[in-house]
Amino acid sequence: MSSISPKALRSPAQIPSRPLGAVSDGHGLVATRIPLVGGAPSVPGGFAPKAFVGEVVPFSVVAFREGHDLIGVQLRLTAPNGEESLHRLTPLLDGSDRWAAEVAVDMQGQWTFRFEAFSDDFATWAHAAEVKVAAGVDVPVMAALGAELLARAAKEKDRPAAQRRRISELATALAGGDAETTTAVSTDAELGGLFHERPLMTLRSASATHTLLVERTAAGVGAWYEFFPRSEGAKRLKDGTVKSGTFRTAAKRLPAVAAMGFDVIYLVPIHPIGTTNRKGRNNTLTTEPGDPGSPYAIGSVDGGHDAIHPELGKPADFRAFVRAAKNEGLEVALDLALQASPDHPWVDEHPEWFTTLPDGTIAYAENPPKKYQDIYPLNFDNDPAGIYQEMLRIVQHWVREGVKIFRVDNPHTKPLQFWEWLIATVNAQDPDVIFLAEAFTRPAVMRALAAVGFQQSYSYFTWRNTKAELEEFLTSVSHETSDYMRPNLFVNTHDILTEYLQFGGRAAYRIRACIAATAAPVYGVYAGYELFENVARPGSEENIDNEKYEFKFRDWEGAEASGDSLAPLLRRLNEIRREHPALRQLRNLSVHWSDDDSVLVYSKHLDAAFTGTGHSDTILVVANVDPHSVRETTVHLDTTIWGVPPGEPFEVEDLLTGAVWTWADHNYVRLDAFAEPVHILKVRRRA
Repeated sequence: MSSISPKALRSPAQIPSRPLGAVSDGHGLVATRIPLVGGAPSVPGGFAPKAFVGEVVPFSVVAFREGHDLIGVQLRLTAPNGEESLHRLTPLLDGSDRWAAEVAVDMQGQWTFRFEAFSDDFATWAHAAEVKVAAGVDVPVMAALGAELLARAAKEKDRPAAQRRRISELATALAGGDAETTTAVSTDAELGGLFHERPLMTLRSASATHTLLVERTAAGVGAWYEFFPRSEGAKRLKDGTVKSGTFRTAAKRLPAVAAMGFDVIYLVPIHPIGTTNRKGRNNTLTTEPGDPGSPYAIGSVDGGHDAIHPELGKPADFRAFVRAAKNEGLEVALDLALQASPDHPWVDEHPEWFTTLPDGTIAYAENPPKKYQDIYPLNFDNDPAGIYQEMLRIVQHWVREGVKIFRVDNPHTKPLQFWEWLIATVNAQDPDVIFLAEAFTRPAVMRALAAVGFQQSYSYFTWRNTKAELEEFLTSVSHETSDYMRPNLFVNTHDILTEYLQFGGRAAYRIRACIAATAAPVYGVYAGYELFENVARPGSEENIDNEKYEFKFRDWEGAEASGDSLAPLLRRLNEIRREHPALRQLRNLSVHWSDDDSVLVYSKHLDAAFTGTGHSDTILVVANVDPHSVRETTVHLDTTIWGVPPGEPFEVEDLLTGAVWTWADHNYVRLDAFAEPVHILKVRRRA
């Protein structure tokens, strides 16, 4: 058996502080004195975790030490302005040795944080003294140890003078060695609070320092409304052709969108549309006179990605639209579709930016079995420097025009490195710019796009419709990936009309809107949702007479006047979102239980420390996700999440109907899909 010379070991003061599991540098030990493992928030691949201003961020780390002495763990958090704060973590007591704390971040910019662990000398002594004195064991020893410990604390100059005097007095009292005094001191709640706030520390360890990127609130909170400007104000002429709407006519729709409570008005591409291989109605290869073409076939003799379709107006008209939206409390988001029609200026000026086939033609876009003969995809490998700079120029152009939000079309078809570079470069110049990834792709790719910088992401929500699917999905996005991926729960898009909406009737539209608006702080709808447009092109998951290929004429006011619109529900949902801060958080969702496979139950709770009102905020959602039935069942709630002991009654108010009930942890519910399929319940504060 080999032996190690004591001289070969470093003294504790010489041992560097590294997280457990780090690779030794060959000159010392790897484990810290009190190990700190698996800190969160974190992102796979080493990217920085993200939050938004006003978000309550859960910090956690595994920390432990040998033996029975107690430890403490704290978070050292540094704001972008250099202001430092300390936050004590609480042990979860679930056998995992994980410690946790929640902190609301209130400043945009890059934060840093590290975890610190220490031997909590007072807590160790107080626990041992309480146990031993009660058992009549080592009473004089425990009193003497306590007196010595308090005498040491009384000498700490950074403690307030009044504290030091009291601690010194208690040290003197303990010197008498009697059991009654020792018990009184070890169980003194006020004294314990003083030492919790300012611990008596030895054997300190620290984790590595990590970064947390905090973005503006709109990066994580918002209600989006998508529409086609050309349809708003469009007129059918006597010859059957259509005169396009303009930015000026589209602006007339903005007050109604704002009145429904939306925050973002998202525009599909507004650029010139090519004529070569232009698509006709319902994506046909044959066009009729006046067919406007797909706005995603960008580029013509009138310009490319930095130009505006002449029929929509001039740059001054677009600026006026942006100002009008701002006056209504709306922020404009613009579609960023990095592709080109065969008529785009890039095709002649930079043919190397495309893929040339053996026959000399340029490859058009495909998403088998779909084919997009009117679109050429970009090839980012032939001239990466040139194409990167051009894409940056395009984004910068629209930022100068007042656009700070971009919905990015099919980002998963472009290199991941490109997005990391582009978003970082743009945000270094203007950190307020937000990118939403329209990435209906494989989980790893979707998550990677979020990790490299996308502030928001489309998700699988559109296709998660059953209770089991939604429970798994909502748990995943609110807890497993919430350190870096923010889901924008669009209920539909101009490309997506799911079977659930096609065949679920009006109940399906109500159910999906209620879940989207309450399950995540960002959600969106595409215009026409409020009119229950649910007829699909046969064999597809998109609307027949798709607006992408033609103008749409809608009577918004008439539908609402006749009670044939979902606008009142959308208005109420957005009111509820603004009234309840718990709904403006992502990570606070908890799934509960019901006896029915079609009744989904979840809550969103925000502690009083973070609401700004002095009172906690709890919203409970009970949804019948079967749009074809009436469901009666029992729901089972973990009421301890909002501080109500099991079995204790509390009141709930349905924020959609105004009904009030007394509930407990087990409750009967009846949800009629044809009347009120969802309860959105406010848990009333107890007197």
